[in-house]
Amino acid sequence: MKQFRVGVVGATGMVGQRFVSLLENHPWFHLEVVAASSRSAGKTYEEAVGARWAMPGKMPEEAKKMIVMDASQVKEVASKVDFIFCAVDMKKEEIKALEEAYAKAECPVISNNSANRFTPDVPMVIPEINGSHLDVIPAQRKRLQTKSGFIAVKSNCSLQSYVPALHPLMEDFGVTKTLVCTYQAISGAGKTFATWPEMEDNVIPYIGGEEEKSEKEPLKIWGKVENGVIVPVTSPSITAQCLRVACSDGHMAAVFVSFEKKPSIAQIREKWASFSGEPQKLGLPSAPKQFLHYFEEDNRPQTKLDRMLENGMAVSIGRLREDTQYDYKFVCLSHNTLRGAAGGGVLLAELLAAKGYLD
Repeated sequence: MKQFRVGVVGATGMVGQRFVSLLENHPWFHLEVVAASSRSAGKTYEEAVGARWAMPGKMPEEAKKMIVMDASQVKEVASKVDFIFCAVDMKKEEIKALEEAYAKAECPVISNNSANRFTPDVPMVIPEINGSHLDVIPAQRKRLQTKSGFIAVKSNCSLQSYVPALHPLMEDFGVTKTLVCTYQAISGAGKTFATWPEMEDNVIPYIGGEEEKSEKEPLKIWGKVENGVIVPVTSPSITAQCLRVACSDGHMAAVFVSFEKKPSIAQIREKWASFSGEPQKLGLPSAPKQFLHYFEEDNRPQTKLDRMLENGMAVSIGRLREDTQYDYKFVCLSHNTLRGAAGGGVLLAELLAAKGYLD
């Protein structure tokens, strides 16, 4: 695989920091540019981030002395890289305009932001599930009048645990309805306990916009590319409640599900154990060897014990049992800033590279 020059736009925020960390020693991608707001531009990355470095490891040496560029200087940033990861904290319309400007500057955008998730010709991809949605990129390029520029996005972190668990069950058994309650870590809000002490010993039963995303985004993920756009499915019906809990990292979901053809527990377990996607078949560098892991123990998965499974890129499942209102219920867990955010973005970029979209 060729080597790609990469920029991180929004590099000083928590997800941006995670991108910078993941790019250290990446076999395909080399960090060439860190960009952020005009407040940070001109400083070294180390100075711009300062005490806000929130990753468990040290800041990569290669990043420390890099001069932060102004993310709004699109042509200047785009001229130095082959593609960018975008993780900015701005108003939705400003993000849409910025990402489209980079794409029109012939710089592919792999976005962690929600602004373009429902743009009909922008693929929103969980690489193991709907990599075929990348087929819409030529139509998007035609709309944008670009040769190489495009936008691809990853889905919201709140659904990264339960959508992968439901997906292998859909074709044979027909998922009809799902109820999900998510218990989401504070890093999903870009916070640590040092910056959000109110979250210690606390649960907040509201996260703005998360329930709508959790209910609607899976329908696009399971949709089909037709006539240059992605047409969402209309079922299964999904209802969600999303709570913020006192965990540093890791989003857990309690899932209830019903089927057209009710499978046995053994059939569900077999589907989970045997499921793999394109990242596993292609051997992509960030792909977990086993995407879905089932735990036999009644008290697993646990956030603290299991969020880093396969470098934080696998999904943990447990407590599968019959339910009195739905057919079954189970619990699942994913790492929200790895699988759910920057790690998922890097894996998406690897899939795009392997398929030739970044050449």
